[in-house]
Amino acid sequence: MTQYIVAAFYQFTSLPDFTDRQANLLAVAEKSAVFGTILLAHEGVNGTIAGPREGVDSVLDHIKTFPGCQNLTWKESISDDNPFHRIKVRLKKEIVTMGITDIDPAKSFERYVEPADWNEVISDPETLVIDTRNDYEVSIGTFEGALNPSTTSFREFPQWFRKFREKNEIKKVAMFCTGGIRCEKSTAFLRSQGIDNVVHLKGGILKYLEEVPKEKSLWSGECFVFDQRVSVNHDLQPGSYDLCHACRRPITGDDKQSEFYAPGISCANCYYEHDEKTRARFAERQKQIALAKVRGEKHLGAKQKPLESGEFSEEDRKPGSVNRPKWKFDGGPDFWRSEGK
Repeated sequence: MTQYIVAAFYQFTSLPDFTDRQANLLAVAEKSAVFGTILLAHEGVNGTIAGPREGVDSVLDHIKTFPGCQNLTWKESISDDNPFHRIKVRLKKEIVTMGITDIDPAKSFERYVEPADWNEVISDPETLVIDTRNDYEVSIGTFEGALNPSTTSFREFPQWFRKFREKNEIKKVAMFCTGGIRCEKSTAFLRSQGIDNVVHLKGGILKYLEEVPKEKSLWSGECFVFDQRVSVNHDLQPGSYDLCHACRRPITGDDKQSEFYAPGISCANCYYEHDEKTRARFAERQKQIALAKVRGEKHLGAKQKPLESGEFSEEDRKPGSVNRPKWKFDGGPDFWRSEGK
């Protein structure tokens, strides 16, 4: 059986010529039979890709030629099925969207906490532990005692923190996310707000699950990922959750028994978020997917063409977005993944 290498990565680094790098990166990925999503911005690169061993290595080797990416690291897992339908290389204003442009996440590298030391850090009663992920991610798993900001997108985090700080004394902060990218940027943001005693989990939840034995783990539940696996367990194997393809939130077998659940059209979480016209559009999409399956085809959009220099794609990763890709990735992009990751 063919197995696919899934690699999640990001690097904060100055890429003033990022628009010029899109076409060559896309060509390398296509030639290497690698699928997934890669984001390029002036602040760096963020992506999750899947493909054969040699193909994934070729793409990563190409990215390591970018300025500041020579020591690029990534997290790997194995999947029996390719969790992506196509390859996309997107140009963005940020590789993980916070909406704050006057911070430099590249300077947050010294604030890492290694996974082996994380339990000790978050067990300190004076340390405020913040889960920087979105509410739908936190709902299926998090670290014991972690604070959930209940955000629906990473853009909401700065406003949440400012309001929280007005009412609470903050001594120490430890933050985490799926793959490290969101907590790294959050660390830079908190430092810009005058919070100096702040650290984040190196490599994020995925690296913690990889390195910390289950019997010593303070993680509870599963970890949401932005690909067709939906979630992974402590062994980094596909978890027990499915995905509502209308709102992109994780759902259980019990959720599918709800009167509001219709595959690809709605679930109990999103039924009242969409009007009848939108649900009708979702139903038509599901019909086309079913017809494509009968024909033995994949229901995909057009092959990506590189964007013109300076052009940015739409924000398509939020729950509820009709255009949100069918994968793991905000990077995870936040992509997780990237994001995420």
